[in-house]
Amino acid sequence: MALKVLSALDTARTQYYHFKATIVAGMGLFSDAYSLFCIPPITNMLGRIYYPHPHHSSQHHLPTNISLAMIAASLLGAAAGQLVFGCLGDRMGRRGVYGLSLLIMVAGSLACGFSVCTTRGCVLGSLAVFRFALGVGIGGDYPLSATIMSEFANRNTRGAFIAGVFSMQGFGILASSMVTVVVCKIFAVGSRAGGGLSDQHTPAGADVAWRVILMLGAVPAALTYYWRMLMPETARYTALVENNVLQAARDMEKILDLPLSQIQEDKPLDDDELPQPTTMDSPEYPSSTFPLFSTRFLRRHGVELFSCAATWFLLDVAFYSSNLFQSQIYQQYLAVDDSTDVYEEAIKVAGLQALIAISATIPGYYFTVFFIDRVGRRKIQLMGFTLMGFLYLGLGIPYFFWRKHKHAGFIILYGLTFFFANFGPNTTTFIVPAELFPARLRSTCHGISGATGKIGAVVGAVGIQRAWGSSGEYNEGDPDSKLKPMRAALVVLGAVCFLGTVVTYAFTPETMRRSLEENEKERETESDGPGVAL
Repeated sequence: MALKVLSALDTARTQYYHFKATIVAGMGLFSDAYSLFCIPPITNMLGRIYYPHPHHSSQHHLPTNISLAMIAASLLGAAAGQLVFGCLGDRMGRRGVYGLSLLIMVAGSLACGFSVCTTRGCVLGSLAVFRFALGVGIGGDYPLSATIMSEFANRNTRGAFIAGVFSMQGFGILASSMVTVVVCKIFAVGSRAGGGLSDQHTPAGADVAWRVILMLGAVPAALTYYWRMLMPETARYTALVENNVLQAARDMEKILDLPLSQIQEDKPLDDDELPQPTTMDSPEYPSSTFPLFSTRFLRRHGVELFSCAATWFLLDVAFYSSNLFQSQIYQQYLAVDDSTDVYEEAIKVAGLQALIAISATIPGYYFTVFFIDRVGRRKIQLMGFTLMGFLYLGLGIPYFFWRKHKHAGFIILYGLTFFFANFGPNTTTFIVPAELFPARLRSTCHGISGATGKIGAVVGAVGIQRAWGSSGEYNEGDPDSKLKPMRAALVVLGAVCFLGTVVTYAFTPETMRRSLEENEKERETESDGPGVAL
């Protein structure tokens, strides 16, 4: 028997609290994007400061292993955070740990600015450690935000609201670019006024500027903490996991403008009508429940978990590798020479990032918000993976031409990969895991899917960095030896996206306009035997 409070949630009209919850939940994703994508311009600053070229300031670079460590630290931290907080969200409640992930983000962002040592190895090593801690907070926000929004929203607009939460990443990327520009301009004015430019066009203040940029990522997370603590536990967790139907009804009455008579049961439920206790800490599991990774779980949800994890992995191989190495990809279009100082270079990289965000990234998110509950998750994911695949091939196959002529078409195609990632699998892989699994395992399964994606991001980052490190400037006499690795990497990214199309077509179900309980029950089989934990 469907509980009235859950039925009321599924049919409730869209109202103010839905939009408020979208902003409050989305600010964690905003901070996430800010912290991850301020790295491309900062990477250039770190190269100039700690690894200057002895003769040409424009030819600085971080060693490959240092650059990879900086990137992998935050991604591996995010994977750990998704696993840990995903599990905690099911054991302790969504609200119980929601604020903790924000506090870790705030502490991690501030700590990054205090990576102060006497040697560059100590500075960069401590920065990597703090970036890992920051990543834990960032990762923890993914399963909690997606699960909370999915459990508050009604069935007809659930996809749009979860996508709205995720779309805050686009504004985080834009904010990181704007903050970088403002901070660098302020420090540039101060350096010129004080005559602080060195022979390498890297004033001493640059070592403070990058710290300020990173530390400012703590501001939106800190401002959001108070509002998160005012959010009640979701009705689905309270009713289905904590087995407190009356409290769930009272909570929803307060925030969703629903009369208690409409959402409270007409009569006290008998014991056999109450939701069974489903906490994973129970010493014995009732017949209607099953442990994570039990044979019953795998029979009912194993394919869906594989689909969510695999598509997120494949998406992040392509998406993060392209995003995190924008500074290298833009290098030939930036007109950087030995007369360009550290601030000018960072501003140029941030400016191109902002251009991509405004013209491709943010529109892609909002195309998804508009179409997700009209077209469906599965079709958008299929379209996005497929078009990304063709775009990467369009970048990679004629890569010699793009590098030789510095054609604007390369930037256009590159920007379109972000549009169809966000109007495609980057958003849908965040949505679908929040809709498929039982309430007592929903956050955990979302965390597993997201953590697998972050491992894919590490794989992609390592691969693209190795390819870029093997590439040099265009050489008319021997172009293959200089450009072949990067060309091959782009073609491989295209193949990865096509593989995502195949996995989506074969395994990803449609969840549009169905209640969360319907999505779960559809996958139950009458022949289930006793669950055996593996």
